[in-house]
Amino acid sequence: MNGKGITKSVSKEHTEYLKKVRMRKAIVLSLRLFLLAAIFVLWELLARMKLIDPFIMSQPSRIADTIVSLYREGKLFYHTGITCLETVVGFLLGTITGTIIAVVLWWSELLSKVLEPYLVVLNSLPKIALGPIFIVWIGAGPTSIIAIALTISLVVTILEVLNGFISVDSEKIKLVRTFGANRLQVLAKVVLPSSYPVIINALKVNVGLSWVGVIVGEFLVSKAGLGYLIVYGGQVFQLDLVMTSVLILSAAAALMYQGVVYIEKSLVGSGRHTSL
Repeated sequence: MNGKGITKSVSKEHTEYLKKVRMRKAIVLSLRLFLLAAIFVLWELLARMKLIDPFIMSQPSRIADTIVSLYREGKLFYHTGITCLETVVGFLLGTITGTIIAVVLWWSELLSKVLEPYLVVLNSLPKIALGPIFIVWIGAGPTSIIAIALTISLVVTILEVLNGFISVDSEKIKLVRTFGANRLQVLAKVVLPSSYPVIINALKVNVGLSWVGVIVGEFLVSKAGLGYLIVYGGQVFQLDLVMTSVLILSAAAALMYQGVVYIEKSLVGSGRHTSL
């Protein structure tokens, strides 16, 4: 068999493999959509058959009517946009600031050992309880809400990323140092690329933490946003509004998570080429 025949054979097998991968992804996506549709259909049927109380549990048709009503009143994108903006700002600040602090602690082993017990205590502290303090310090408004989201995600990011830095293969670091690399080059060429999966994992965790922080902040102080709608709907017993806001939150969080997954594919893919 000549080289050309081998190339054709391998190419055909590779094509078949890619076809199986695409088919498997399509099946998984179809099952996910089917499961979601089945949940909503079952929810609607149980409500119509009075097996669950639609006033307490709501139902998809009433949620759809609520979404249409919010859209017509100009409140849908207004409240959703405020919550999403606060969440994205808190998420970015928590991730970027936490990563920078983790770099500083990796750079200075002495500082890391000094601050380690304080970070552990801060991580175990119920930071949501600090919400009223931030409101008093910063004032009632979006800034205090963002501060709550930042506080919740900051310490987690520091610990996650720092542990990733420390876990980098020491043999790789020794190798680049034998070629005369300084500490900054070690960080840029070895530690950061090798820690991309850890950083991405911190991003995924921060997606949920940022949403929790923002919603809690809106529960406490906000006059706009999805958290405000949830509180208002509960106070006036408009539970359709509460369930609608929860579903919008779920959709927004899912989209944000998919954005992190896209970043993961880009960074980890490039990290394989840049890391040793």
